[in-house]
Amino acid sequence: MREVWGRVTRLLAADDPETGRLTRALLTLVLAWSLAVASPARAAALVWPALGVAMACWLAFVLLDGRVPAAAPSRAPATLLLAAGSAIAAAVSGSESAAPTVFLFAMLLLYAAHPAPGMAAICLVAAADLGLMAGSLIWFDRPRTSIVVQGAVMVCTVLFALHRRQYRRALHDRARAMALDERARIARELHDVLAHSLGALGVQLDVAEALLTERGDVAGAVARIRRSRGLAREGLVEARAAVAALREDIPPLPDALGLLVAQHRLDHSVRADLRTTGTRRPITPAAEVCLLRTAREALTNAAKHAPGRPITLDLSYGETSVRLAIRNPLPEATPGDRLAPGSGGHGLAGMRERVALAGGTLDAGPLGAVWEVRAEVPE
Repeated sequence: MREVWGRVTRLLAADDPETGRLTRALLTLVLAWSLAVASPARAAALVWPALGVAMACWLAFVLLDGRVPAAAPSRAPATLLLAAGSAIAAAVSGSESAAPTVFLFAMLLLYAAHPAPGMAAICLVAAADLGLMAGSLIWFDRPRTSIVVQGAVMVCTVLFALHRRQYRRALHDRARAMALDERARIARELHDVLAHSLGALGVQLDVAEALLTERGDVAGAVARIRRSRGLAREGLVEARAAVAALREDIPPLPDALGLLVAQHRLDHSVRADLRTTGTRRPITPAAEVCLLRTAREALTNAAKHAPGRPITLDLSYGETSVRLAIRNPLPEATPGDRLAPGSGGHGLAGMRERVALAGGTLDAGPLGAVWEVRAEVPE
């Protein structure tokens, strides 16, 4: 029972509230009830067949319209049935029975709200129905005020349906634009990861092949292959970080950096602090991923080249950019050795490339007795 109710709930949630299955089912019940209680006092021989044909048009529309996609050209015959049914009902709407008026307004409302007909077709059908209704009211000797009142109600009904139709179309266009923006964002993030990691991996493998085939340098080729394996691992880590950053539930940048610092403190048993200045606010995913990767690699380098030393991360929000500075004391014995891994190795070069792809800048080097990595990216 719960599964059935869940399926019904999902169907109703995905249904169009104005032209979907539920609306059509309710209108079918209303039209059937109107037909059952109809009692035309005059011209019954004309009114009853007209109502029967209008009901047949409605049922045929319900059966045909639900079998083809929303944008299919073959939906035109189905909506033509709505137009024909409303015209037939309008031709006998002057009868004392309320059933023709119910048929007219229900079918015209759904026709105007339906996404398939064009604006010109809707205006033409509405004008034809208005003329037929006025002629029917005159033929049945109804008061002239009825023509004005029912005509005004019909115009308001059509305008309301057109407004809702345009509103739904605007929502659809907005959702499509958001989907395209999201696809572009994902493409940028994956490009940042793959272009850097796979590009560097390809260069290393090319060099390894050249060392083997042209020089016979097996040791050099093995070193390049080992470096390629390290690049593959780093690329996998970066890809996972990019995927995590694309998730909707990713924490804000200060919180994500806080988790990174706490994990570093736990893994290496060193003091690690994060300071945040400026007004916290959301930034672009590209900038967020870039700064997270920079912080992660800087922490890894600090643990490798300055083990046991405290590290500090300063995150500051400027007017148009966000800056991240990672500082740790240099080893006292051989401060010059601390420069070699950062200046000549792949890690710092990779950080510079990633920050540049995000439109930012990165500087790294000694600042007195402290090694500092400074990354700044636009929002």
